[in-house]
Amino acid sequence: ADMSQAAIASLAMMKPSTDAFDVTPGSSALTRPARALYVGGAGDVEITTPSGTTVVFHSVAAGTFMPVQATHVIDTNTTATDIVALV
Repeated sequence: ADMSQAAIASLAMMKPSTDAFDVTPGSSALTRPARALYVGGAGDVEITTPSGTTVVFHSVAAGTFMPVQATHVIDTNTTATDIVALV
């Protein structure tokens, strides 16, 4: 049976990241879109997704891996620290 594009995309997201970089929240796009984020210091994280949706994740615990794609980590409502983008 043929796999749907959504199923193929889901499987691709399950692969480990091949690189990572520190994130400084701001209004500019990340140097590369993130496949996931790691939050080292607890707080809120505001992101923009590849589809253009902006959302705030509240009360993210320190040491959390966020399995969400992001093109921006916005400083306006981000209080979490030590954020790392996984690509």
